[in-house]
Amino acid sequence: MLWAGRMRLGSSGIFVGILLVLVHTAAACEFGPVPDRATGIVCRMTKPAALLLNQETAQVIQAAFRNANFPNITGERSVRLLGKVAYGLGNIQVNDLSIEQSEVELKENDAIDIAIKNVTAVFKGTLTYGYAGAWFLQLFHSVDFEIESSIDLQINIKLMCQEDQVAADASDCYLSFHKLTLHLQGDKEPGWLKQLFTDFISFTLKFVLKREVCNEINYLAQVLANYVHDLAANFVRDEDIGLDISLASDPLIKANYLESHHKGLVMYKNYSDVFSDSVFSPSLLSESRMLSFWLSEHILNSLASAAFLDERLVMNISGKKLQALFEIEDTEVQQKAVQLIFQGTSYNDSVAKVWSLTHPEISLQPEGTVVKSLVAVEINIFPPGEEPLMVLYMEKEITVTIQAAYAEKKLILQPLDSSEVSPKQNDQSIRNFLQKMISVVGIPEVISRIEPALTSLMNSKGLHLFEIRNPEIITRQGYLIVQLDFSFPNHLLLDFLQKGF
Repeated sequence: MLWAGRMRLGSSGIFVGILLVLVHTAAACEFGPVPDRATGIVCRMTKPAALLLNQETAQVIQAAFRNANFPNITGERSVRLLGKVAYGLGNIQVNDLSIEQSEVELKENDAIDIAIKNVTAVFKGTLTYGYAGAWFLQLFHSVDFEIESSIDLQINIKLMCQEDQVAADASDCYLSFHKLTLHLQGDKEPGWLKQLFTDFISFTLKFVLKREVCNEINYLAQVLANYVHDLAANFVRDEDIGLDISLASDPLIKANYLESHHKGLVMYKNYSDVFSDSVFSPSLLSESRMLSFWLSEHILNSLASAAFLDERLVMNISGKKLQALFEIEDTEVQQKAVQLIFQGTSYNDSVAKVWSLTHPEISLQPEGTVVKSLVAVEINIFPPGEEPLMVLYMEKEITVTIQAAYAEKKLILQPLDSSEVSPKQNDQSIRNFLQKMISVVGIPEVISRIEPALTSLMNSKGLHLFEIRNPEIITRQGYLIVQLDFSFPNHLLLDFLQKGF
């Protein structure tokens, strides 16, 4: 590489990397006979989002050029009367880099075209030159220089799939030079010598810049694709439970949006997940929102099953939380139930365990997400100086409808209604009290535990770093849609540049 290996950023590299996790082309991948039926997740990015990501690359490009180690450039040429003239440009640094305009166009079923217009920069360094005359007289000089440049950059990016992961071909790359002017500082040499070096150096520098910039863009496109793919895979994985985000079918590149289809199969130890009954249709997603996701009901059911197998659907309640459950009302029935169950033991010396006995069943409906499960509740007391005693055990089939929303960087789960099979208890009044306790307090308490847990999990993956605007979570029969607008946290790209290069 003529440019130092640390310099791995071109004008479109960041933009390409972000897109590649969402859009893939299946030139080198094989899919099943009916690939669309295996689609579990669909992501659509509209043109406004693509434009936003493209604009955010400016400061990253500037940082990359400022931190780059440029190579020495050398050349030699025979000149009449002077003999051979050799020159070298060293200690090259870039200053005053600016980008006037960056545009992106989506060519339907073809490529992503990125046009970077009027990239201006001043290259500074030292010019060393020498020549051997006809009488073997050797003269060597060194002088500081500045090169003013103005360049347009055009990249046509083809996308492809290799081993179910994305690859990019950005070799279709062109540089157009509008200005490339050499200034020698403190030069006392005659003007013809400056003109001589201008011709030599301009030709060499144009060739070097065109070759290396395009090589760097092509290289970085794939590096960023792998980086962002790994980020996405990490986002949908928590310990042993994850989602397979490999491609399910060919992507779509339309004039107004990019769309990728992913398998979304749950991966958990020896758990085997199969899906071949997708109901996705392109008309289900909006073209007016920047980013949209479509998720099959099957994914949520499989995630719930994996969570059940991983023994995550277990919760212990004690102390003030347990007290709040049993003191929802101050009545004779309530006091009788508390005395019968806890036998005078304090709430701090008591523990209620709640867990799912079977795989939860999840159904997506227009009114919300319907969760059905057989749940067990067990209460143990720990009287001081005595052996622990189980004082209550009941099994309860619960069906609850939940609406989900996302606001102020938090997931909000709102139970709408629930129905239960009454717990087994001889005393009718106590049975009624337990029924009310579970419905009014118990289910909201469980959901209140799930909300922060899921929010914390998403934030640990970096979701809170994005400014998400007007998010919508829409449920329909058999599928869920998430659509939103966003502002991209460009400092993450700078962090990537500093860490990776």
